[in-house]
This record gives sequence, C-alpha cells and structure tokens, in this order.
Amino acid sequence: MLKEFKDFIAKGNVMDMAVGIIIGAAFTAIVKSLVGDLISPIISLFMGGVDFSGMYMLLGEGTFASIAAAEEAGAAVFAYGRFVMAIINFLIVAFVVFMLVKSLNKMKKKEEEAPKADPGPSELDILMEIRDSLKK
Repeated sequence: MLKEFKDFIAKGNVMDMAVGIIIGAAFTAIVKSLVGDLISPIISLFMGGVDFSGMYMLLGEGTFASIAAAEEAGAAVFAYGRFVMAIINFLIVAFVVFMLVKSLNKMKKKEEEAPKADPGPSELDILMEIRDSLKK
C-alpha cells in the first residue's frame, strides 16, 4: 500500500497540481494586494471616498463606528462591501488567467504552424546513394 501511495505521489499530474496550488495561493496574495492597495483606492476616489470593504448593514440593535467595531462587539452585520470586493478580486483573477491561457494558446499555435525543419536524407537514403554510386 505504501508503494502504491509513493507511485501515486510520484506521478506527474499530482506534482503539477501541487505546484499549481502553491503558485495559486501566492498569486491570490498578489491579486488581493492589487485590488486592496491599488484598485480600491482608485474606485474610492471616483466614488467620492467610498470604501467598499467598510460598507455594511447592521442586522440588529446598536450603533458602531465601523464594521470592525460591530464585529468585535459580536453584532450581526451584513458585510456587502466585502462581497463587492470579493467579486472584484474574482473578476481580476479570472481576467489574468484568461489572458495567460490566451497567450499560451497563441504560443502553441505559432509553434504548431512553424515550418518543420527538413531533417534531410535518412540513413537508409544515404546508404542507398552510396550503394548506387559504388555500382557505377
């Protein structure tokens, strides 16, 4: 059973998937920073200083200065701003992945369309040529 597990792990697909998951996690951190540090402030600027991540509705009694204060107090909040930011994150990730796949497909297509180098005569052709020239 241990040998079967070792063979399973050693297969290329499993290793490729593991690498993909690790790179995906790192990529998520980059996109999160891109959205939170670059895109959100620009959107906020055009919307008059509105910060999506801080938008919420209180689902109960009380008044709180921020969503963090409401959550710290244990109040139920409907954090729709975070949901908007999650949608923006998803759209950016989807677009970047789309562009990546599109460029990879374009490279593959160019590679397939590239003229194949003529390998020249085969060994058999050369031997037949030598034989024919020796017959003369």
